[in-house]
Amino acid sequence: MRIATPLRYVLPAGVTVLLAAAPASAAPAPLSPLRPVASLAADRLATADLVAAAKWGTDSPIDDPAREQQVLDSVAAQAQRIGADPDEVRRIFRDQIEANKVVQRALFARWTAHPEQAPTTKPDLNVVRQTINRINTNLVQSIADTTPERIAPTCDPELAVAVVEVHHDKHPDLLHTAALVRSLVSVCRD
Repeated sequence: MRIATPLRYVLPAGVTVLLAAAPASAAPAPLSPLRPVASLAADRLATADLVAAAKWGTDSPIDDPAREQQVLDSVAAQAQRIGADPDEVRRIFRDQIEANKVVQRALFARWTAHPEQAPTTKPDLNVVRQTINRINTNLVQSIADTTPERIAPTCDPELAVAVVEVHHDKHPDLLHTAALVRSLVSVCRD
């Protein structure tokens, strides 16, 4: 359920150039070591459409501080169990949550302006959250596994390449591409 919406966030120039320059039929380049992080972030963002559809027309708000805190506490605990930095994982997941809300808000705005495009069925939010929890577990592990790459001086360009690779594979619209970039802001350590 991808809806084309006006781009509200500007993509970093390097990502924009890479996305524009990559021909659709280009042979796959070597994989970025950060591709798993970007791919899982994109998978997590894909759930935003379902979350928005589940909340549309209900009293369930897009901003849900209690649920957000549960997610942050859960991923921090997972990080600690596997020897990753819980504060860093928590920071990265704050960006994941904010990017998910960017998509939900844009979809709500779209559906408000064009009610005929609004979802007619409501996914079960508990089922969607099970999917999100599974992705979260894999993303925490991926963040931990890529620590050397995320602290390297080459992290930013590698992450840009990973976004291009994920864009090529998953074909997200502009909204989801912008949200993907937003979701990865804290991945590289400065």
